Amino acid sequence: MRIGELAKRTEVSVATIRFYEREGLLLRPSRSAANYRQYGPDAALRLSFIAQCRSLGIGVGEIRRLLVLTEMPGADCGEVDAMLDAHIEKVREQRRSLAKLERALLALRRDCDPLGQVQGCGILRDSKLVR
Repeated sequence: MRIGELAKRTEVSVATIRFYEREGLLLRPSRSAANYRQYGPDAALRLSFIAQCRSLGIGVGEIRRLLVLTEMPGADCGEVDAMLDAHIEKVREQRRSLAKLERALLALRRDCDPLGQVQGCGILRDSKLVR
């Protein structure tokens, strides 16, 4: 299949497919007589895996390592577990940061003038810009 068909099948843009090729995540495809890229069915499976990893926030270097591990099915999965644990902790930290941001925004919202005037709005009043 050509790159456009691969893009449609996997819902990954042509530019992204080319990027993954440059990064070595996708194997360089063979070329047709007209110099079009020709992908086999394994390319779609591999690209779908890469897209799934990216949707989970897994970086290119980590995906590269995971792809190496797919070639070693009998290997210990401790490395994969450690990678996922690090991502889980990152997500937890992001949740904590977002909760802190939400509390700050709620506090500003509660601090608004009950009359609804800009001069009494907490975030604007504290800026010293309101005259």
